[in-house]
Amino acid sequence: MKKYNAFMLYLWLIVSIGSALIISYKGFTEGFERWYSYYVITGISFFMYIIRKWMMKRMEKHIEYLNKNSN
Repeated sequence: MKKYNAFMLYLWLIVSIGSALIISYKGFTEGFERWYSYYVITGISFFMYIIRKWMMKRMEKHIEYLNKNSN
């Protein structure tokens, strides 16, 4: 499960960076008036990266707490 969580964490980061690069390129070549609204995709994917990272740290602390108190 840890590998899956790490994979998904970095997947959201890659999607965020990739979409920012592609949208910026399209904006410069075709005009930002058409492409600026697509930055929402970048924002949402970066938000998912932040939330997943926060939840992974929270879950690790919870597991440590459970292991510490189960003894």
